[in-house]
Amino acid sequence: MTTAARSRSHSAISPVFLGIAAVMAVTGWAVWTDFAASPGLAVFLFVVSAWIVSLCLHEYAHARTALHGGDISVGAKGYLTLNPLKYTHALLSIVLPVIFVIMGGIGLPGGAVFIERNRISGRWKHSLISAAGPLTNVLFAAVCTAPFWLGALDGVPVAFRFALAFLAMLQVTAAILNFLPVPGLDGYGVIEPWLSYKVRRQVEPIAPFGLIIVFVVLFIPEVNGMFFDAVYGIMQALGVDELGIYCGRDLFEFWNGQDEFCAVRA
Repeated sequence: MTTAARSRSHSAISPVFLGIAAVMAVTGWAVWTDFAASPGLAVFLFVVSAWIVSLCLHEYAHARTALHGGDISVGAKGYLTLNPLKYTHALLSIVLPVIFVIMGGIGLPGGAVFIERNRISGRWKHSLISAAGPLTNVLFAAVCTAPFWLGALDGVPVAFRFALAFLAMLQVTAAILNFLPVPGLDGYGVIEPWLSYKVRRQVEPIAPFGLIIVFVVLFIPEVNGMFFDAVYGIMQALGVDELGIYCGRDLFEFWNGQDEFCAVRA
C-alpha cells in the first residue's frame, strides 16, 4: 500500500461512527415528526447518540490539531476515523460519559486520545491541542441553541426543542468541566506548557485522579449549586430557559414516567 493510500485509509470515516450518526438522524427525525410511539424513548436515543457523536468529534479535534502540530502518529492509531473504538481510553472517553448522562444528566468529560507530545514543538501548539476538544463542545452547544438565540423557534416541534435544550446543556457542562485547570483535564493541558518544570512535576501524580476529584467535588451541595447556577446562566444567555432543559431531561428519562406539566407542553 502506498503512503497516499495509507493516509486515506487512516482518515476515512469509520462505519461505526456513521452508524451512530445514522441513529442520531433517524431518532431526531422521529422526535421532530412525533413518529415514535414513545416520544421519551426517541428523545433518549437521539440525545445519547448525539452525545456520542459529540464525544467522537471532541477526540477527533484533539487528534486533528495534534496532526497539524507535528504528531503524525495519530493517523495510524485510527483517531482520525472518528471510530470511538479506536480511542486509547474508550471506557473513559465514551462509556463513562454516557453512563453519567443517563444517571445524572451531566456532561462529564472523558479521557483524551494519546498524543505523542515529544513530536510537537511550541507551547502554543500544545495548548491549542488541549483546547480543541472542549472548543468542539462549545461549537456543538452553539449549534444546538442556534434556534433559540436566533429566535427561529417557529415551526420547531416542542419535543424536539426540549431535546435540543437538554443536549445543549450537556455540551455546556462538558465544556465548563473540560476547561477546569485540573490535572488530567483539558483545561490543565492548556496551561501546562506555560508552567515551570518544578510545578509540572509536583502536580503530575494528581493527573490520573483529576476526573475522580471533579466528580467527588460536584457532590458537595454548595459546589453543585454554584456549578449549575453558572450552567443555567449560560443557557439563559443563549436563549434557553430552565423549563426547557427540565422538560428535555424529563423526556430523556422516559423510564421515570413523564411529568404532567411537561407532557401538556410537549
